[in-house]
Amino acid sequence: EATTRRITRAFFAAHSLDELAERSDYWLGQQGRLTEPMVLREGSRHYEPIAWDDAFDLIAQNLRALDDPDDAIFYTSGRTSNEAAFVYQLFVRAFGTNNLPDCSNMCHESSGSALGETIGIGKGTVTLADVENADLILIAGQNPGTNHPRMLSSLERAKDNGARIVAINPLVEAGLSNFHNPQRVRGVIGKGTELADEYCQIRLGGDLAFFQAVGALLIDADDAGEDVLDHEFIAQYTSGFDEYRRHVAEIDWDDVHAATGLERAQIERVAQMVATAKSVVVCWAMGLTQHRQSVPMIREIVNVLLLQGNIGRAGAGACPVRGHSNVQGDRTVGINEHPPAAFLDAIDREFAITAPREHGLDVVNAIRAMRDGQARVFIGMGGNFIRATPDSRVTEAAVRNLDLTVTISTKLNGSHAICGRQSIILPTLGRTERDIAAGGEQVVTVEDSMGMVHASRGRLEPADPDLHSEVAIVCEIAKRTVGAAGTIDWDAMRGDYRRIRGHIERVVPGFDNFEQRIATPGGFALPNGPRDARQFATDDGKAHFTTNPIEVLHLEPGRLILQTIRSHDQFNTTIYGLNDRYRGISAGRRVVFVNPADLRELGVSDGDRVDLVSEWPTSAGVEERRAHAFRVVSYPTARGCAAAYFPETNV
Repeated sequence: EATTRRITRAFFAAHSLDELAERSDYWLGQQGRLTEPMVLREGSRHYEPIAWDDAFDLIAQNLRALDDPDDAIFYTSGRTSNEAAFVYQLFVRAFGTNNLPDCSNMCHESSGSALGETIGIGKGTVTLADVENADLILIAGQNPGTNHPRMLSSLERAKDNGARIVAINPLVEAGLSNFHNPQRVRGVIGKGTELADEYCQIRLGGDLAFFQAVGALLIDADDAGEDVLDHEFIAQYTSGFDEYRRHVAEIDWDDVHAATGLERAQIERVAQMVATAKSVVVCWAMGLTQHRQSVPMIREIVNVLLLQGNIGRAGAGACPVRGHSNVQGDRTVGINEHPPAAFLDAIDREFAITAPREHGLDVVNAIRAMRDGQARVFIGMGGNFIRATPDSRVTEAAVRNLDLTVTISTKLNGSHAICGRQSIILPTLGRTERDIAAGGEQVVTVEDSMGMVHASRGRLEPADPDLHSEVAIVCEIAKRTVGAAGTIDWDAMRGDYRRIRGHIERVVPGFDNFEQRIATPGGFALPNGPRDARQFATDDGKAHFTTNPIEVLHLEPGRLILQTIRSHDQFNTTIYGLNDRYRGISAGRRVVFVNPADLRELGVSDGDRVDLVSEWPTSAGVEERRAHAFRVVSYPTARGCAAAYFPETNV
């Protein structure tokens, strides 16, 4: 956000829509900050300037002209603040729809689903203090060195406190193998910190089998008299243990080996570490959440934690790590296509409206609706919908099928070039910039992966004095579209975000004394029943053991399993540079990492150029997808697996 580069109307006059569509997201992002509203008129191939008032009126006219509010889709990125997200969902529900897909649908929905089913809350149960004071930390499908540097510092403190760490990942990650903390002298001139005590180089998709095998070994050890399980916790706080016990007693170790690619001896070493640990934290991220089997995979992690009572005590628990700064907070304050009835009831009471009760569209169903002509307007607050979504060819055609797309953005990305017949770009303030409204300088809040709510105040001068904040943009569109719905005062909320926080306090449980508590250094923790009091909001009030069958991905000869990854100079879909220093890649992203033994079997050499071909079974047969011209990199990934960057492989 702090770049000094600026995109002006001259840029759009010089670059047609077709040219922008051919440019990489890296190139688009490097052009600088957006500074004035732009419009693409139907039939034109160039964006042109539009006044703020005219842009707001055009958006409102298109929304009011819809036959049904459900013909509009309102997307949200996790970088949006609690205040902006709350007024956004309020506008959408006053308009009459729950079509609120968000980035969580793609990244973290499986964590929320699995945790909601098993412990009654779709969030983790740890704080950073728990991570730093854990006896044992298992990290699965997460690369803190590439994507979560703040967590790496906590892992280093955990090591200083005597923790052991197990890494479970198909790729050997430099950040977990040897962490160099630039804030410490030894991290700059010394050897760094060896974080991982055990590195399980697992086959892609094998995590369910891995954790189920660990659970089986823990039960075996307890049966042999080693006093491993927390029987008191299991009896008092859980249900389903006997069925789970019978299920894992029949585990097939040949299936475990085939699914994980790991030798039984290594899994037994990890199980022994778990068995003897005083407290265990399991961390995971998108390496686990984006599989077809991701929900049962995460349920299996919960099973292992429940066996030893590692929910609801210090230094222990479940830790799903979200990347975006407020992806969890957006959901807390109402960005949800199927919100709980209690939340909608509270909205109705607070604002004297009747929010719709029908479930809205998530990301996948939003794409289907656009594809099938059942949606006409798309508004995206932040993010890069085109590049964040899978199945690029279908998604791009679906978006081009729309009457109008609106993007609220700080910089250009692919979603500005792949757009509807009409398109409006509304430039917005970043969170690092000072936000001055009618009520003075404003502060916003976010909720992190640990359920902590923090204040966020921008310090930089805005990239342009005429930029509007996300709150201001949403409130102005809402005022011109739905007007004075119920008792909603859009101007008052736009002018003073304390008004918004007052509404959040009365609508969302856990935000009591919101305004006072955001002044607390480090923020404040939202209520978390499992963590705070071993209270589980499930149908029987207990945490649930589950039974989950192991599925083995069997490959035909000559096939590999592809995982998509981020580079070092990348955050989600935003690409800051073309280097990946952790993996030794420079000046390019069209690379595919393959185990050298697999390359020998395939008859392919390091440095060769190849196409990536994916085979997807359909009712009509096998459908092929191709990503062209990738350079092969011989790399110590798990056998039978390959890795390449997204969004290049989203096709």
